[in-house]
Amino acid sequence: GLVTSTGSGLAVPDWPLSYGQFFPPMVGGIFFEHGHRLVAATVGVLTTILAIWLILREERRAIRMTGIAALGAVILQGVLGGLTVLYLLPTPISVAHACLGQIFFCIMVTLALVTSPFWRRPVEVTEGTESSLPLPFVAALTTGVIFLQLVLGALMRHTGAGLAIPDFPIVGGRLPDLSTREAVIHFTHRLGALAVSGVVLATFLRVRREGTRFPEISRTAGGMLLLLTLQVLLGIFTVLSRKSVAITTAHVATGALLLATSLLLTLLSFRRFPIAREEKAIRSLWEKLGRFAPSGRPETNAEGDVAHQRYATGRQQG
Repeated sequence: GLVTSTGSGLAVPDWPLSYGQFFPPMVGGIFFEHGHRLVAATVGVLTTILAIWLILREERRAIRMTGIAALGAVILQGVLGGLTVLYLLPTPISVAHACLGQIFFCIMVTLALVTSPFWRRPVEVTEGTESSLPLPFVAALTTGVIFLQLVLGALMRHTGAGLAIPDFPIVGGRLPDLSTREAVIHFTHRLGALAVSGVVLATFLRVRREGTRFPEISRTAGGMLLLLTLQVLLGIFTVLSRKSVAITTAHVATGALLLATSLLLTLLSFRRFPIAREEKAIRSLWEKLGRFAPSGRPETNAEGDVAHQRYATGRQQG
């Protein structure tokens, strides 16, 4: 976040070394760019250790594979970062680098949850309410919409469109001029913010209706709504402050936290609200998530059979 916000992406023009050194003088933009590389290298080492540990010690195959995916993502992220510098910040590679960072963050959040003692505890499942869209599916849809908005945000940052519409909510009492590509990208990002606000609010209200007896779900949904409010305010002040470094960086970081919180809500919802067998469109996703659960617990075993039977029986009796 700070590298792009401070315009330091090319402060170090070579890669993998920095001016041919491992530790160049940390002055000006070099501090941000080389500091970013040092943090990335540390994350890469830690991810490698984590992946090896999961391969050797973790009994659940899905989690082992997720650890391997995390390692692959961090390696690819490093390569994209290097290409971004060597090819002088091309927009496609820069956007891909930013988006892969979000994906890697989501993978790590997933691993943190499914390897936690909380996830291993026995869990009560419930049928939920009659609805065309079960809560887990609603939460997953919300996560997808937030990710698409972050893609738009990355595109806006790396095309220099952050101030293409320099006022909020309108410009001089009129609608913005959309005659340039940058203005269209910026305006689309604003429309995306409306879409995200709508789906997050709808998901929060849905949780209020059927997930309040599960504290981890209600708290996560509440946190997601608070993060959304903060994110919208930061987006507004990013424009009004003419892209203040601190505010812009906070806006990027809060977007990542909002995505991670929505992902947590999705995983927790799939754990509490198993999907009925007849809902074939999302049954496979539930079964894959079931593989994250330790063996030996009927409510969350690999195939989710008992949970599905309980759900189906409840619906038939209802």
